Amino acid sequence: MALVYDPTAPSHHRPRDLKRTLGDLNGKTVGFIDNAKPNFHLLVDDLAELLVANHGVKTVIKRAKRGASMPAPEEYIADLAKECDLVITGSGD
Repeated sequence: MALVYDPTAPSHHRPRDLKRTLGDLNGKTVGFIDNAKPNFHLLVDDLAELLVANHGVKTVIKRAKRGASMPAPEEYIADLAKECDLVITGSGD
Protein backbone atom coordinates (compact mmCIF):
# COMPACT_ATOMS: atom_id res chain seq x y z
CA MET A 1 0.00 0.00 0.00
CA ALA A 2 1.37 3.43 -0.97
CA LEU A 3 1.12 6.48 1.24
CA VAL A 4 -0.10 9.70 -0.33
CA TYR A 5 0.63 12.96 1.45
CA ASP A 6 -1.50 16.05 0.99
CA PRO A 7 0.88 19.04 0.60
CA THR A 8 -1.88 21.57 1.27
CA ALA A 9 -1.11 23.73 4.26
CA PRO A 10 -3.99 24.32 6.66
CA SER A 11 -5.42 27.81 6.43
CA HIS A 12 -6.49 29.90 9.38
CA HIS A 13 -7.93 32.55 7.06
CA ARG A 14 -11.61 32.82 6.31
CA PRO A 15 -12.48 30.97 3.08
CA ARG A 16 -13.10 33.30 0.17
CA ASP A 17 -15.42 33.08 -2.77
CA LEU A 18 -13.20 31.45 -5.38
CA LYS A 19 -15.66 32.24 -8.16
CA ARG A 20 -14.89 35.95 -8.10
CA THR A 21 -13.28 37.18 -11.33
CA LEU A 22 -11.52 40.39 -12.26
CA GLY A 23 -12.75 40.71 -15.82
CA ASP A 24 -9.60 42.40 -17.08
CA LEU A 25 -6.45 43.75 -15.46
CA ASN A 26 -6.77 47.33 -16.64
CA GLY A 27 -6.22 49.69 -13.70
CA LYS A 28 -5.73 46.83 -11.23
CA THR A 29 -3.04 46.32 -8.62
CA VAL A 30 -1.18 43.02 -8.79
CA GLY A 31 0.88 41.65 -5.91
CA PHE A 32 3.63 39.05 -5.95
CA ILE A 33 4.95 36.97 -3.08
CA ASP A 34 8.46 35.80 -3.96
CA ASN A 35 9.12 32.52 -2.18
CA ALA A 36 12.91 33.14 -2.21
CA LYS A 37 13.76 30.30 -4.59
CA PRO A 38 16.43 31.06 -7.18
CA ASN A 39 15.30 33.00 -10.23
CA PHE A 40 11.72 33.69 -9.14
CA HIS A 41 12.54 37.38 -8.76
CA LEU A 42 13.63 37.42 -12.43
CA LEU A 43 10.33 35.91 -13.51
CA VAL A 44 8.40 38.39 -11.34
CA ASP A 45 10.26 41.38 -12.78
CA ASP A 46 9.57 40.27 -16.36
CA LEU A 47 5.95 39.37 -15.66
CA ALA A 48 5.33 42.66 -13.85
CA GLU A 49 6.72 44.59 -16.81
CA LEU A 50 4.49 42.67 -19.25
CA LEU A 51 1.39 43.12 -17.08
CA VAL A 52 1.89 46.88 -16.97
CA ALA A 53 2.85 47.30 -20.63
CA ASN A 54 0.38 44.88 -22.22
CA HIS A 55 -2.55 44.54 -19.82
CA GLY A 56 -2.96 47.97 -18.22
CA VAL A 57 -1.97 46.95 -14.69
CA LYS A 58 -1.70 50.17 -12.68
CA THR A 59 0.55 49.03 -9.83
CA VAL A 60 2.71 46.04 -8.95
CA ILE A 61 3.58 45.30 -5.32
CA LYS A 62 6.32 42.77 -4.57
CA ARG A 63 7.06 41.09 -1.26
CA ALA A 64 9.76 38.47 -0.67
CA LYS A 65 9.67 35.72 1.93
CA ARG A 66 12.83 35.06 3.94
CA GLY A 67 12.98 31.45 2.79
CA ALA A 68 11.12 28.99 0.57
CA SER A 69 10.08 26.77 3.48
CA MET A 70 8.76 29.64 5.59
CA PRO A 71 5.23 31.03 5.40
CA ALA A 72 4.71 34.59 4.26
CA PRO A 73 4.56 36.95 7.25
CA GLU A 74 1.03 37.80 8.35
CA GLU A 75 1.62 41.50 7.68
CA TYR A 76 2.49 40.71 4.02
CA ILE A 77 -0.73 38.78 3.61
CA ALA A 78 -2.82 41.48 5.30
CA ASP A 79 -1.24 44.31 3.30
CA LEU A 80 -1.52 42.49 -0.03
CA ALA A 81 -5.12 41.46 0.66
CA LYS A 82 -6.01 45.08 1.40
CA GLU A 83 -4.13 46.70 -1.50
CA CYS A 84 -4.23 44.18 -4.37
CA ASP A 85 -6.88 42.99 -6.76
CA LEU A 86 -4.82 39.87 -7.50
CA VAL A 87 -1.87 38.21 -5.75
CA ILE A 88 0.43 35.69 -7.41
CA THR A 89 2.71 33.43 -5.43
CA GLY A 90 5.26 31.29 -7.11
CA SER A 91 8.34 29.24 -7.27
CA GLY A 92 11.50 29.39 -9.30
CA ASP A 93 14.70 27.48 -9.83
